[in-house]
Amino acid sequence: MDLKITVQSIKGTCPVYKVGDHFILKDGYRLTSDIPVCMHALASLMPHYNAFRFADPGRWGAAGKHERNKLYFQCLDPYEYTGGGTVVFEVSRMDDEEADAGTVVR
Repeated sequence: MDLKITVQSIKGTCPVYKVGDHFILKDGYRLTSDIPVCMHALASLMPHYNAFRFADPGRWGAAGKHERNKLYFQCLDPYEYTGGGTVVFEVSRMDDEEADAGTVVR
């Protein structure tokens, strides 16, 4: 199962992402992207992405309030102190056909 990671919001100014940017984890371990990917984002995603492929994120408090089938996390940049930007990401599961077509399961 593939996962699509989409930028939902940015607090401050992120030098890498803009809202709506996304990258994909294919088969749970191959990162594919047409945009640069920030290491802060990957560090934040690492503890959650594999579990999300198989389990409900509500079980560990990472699900959305209104979209329980999606995972939410943010990067590690504390923008108030660094002058950078803290990015909030949404992770959606993709089935094989949608991954091939580049669309997301809703």
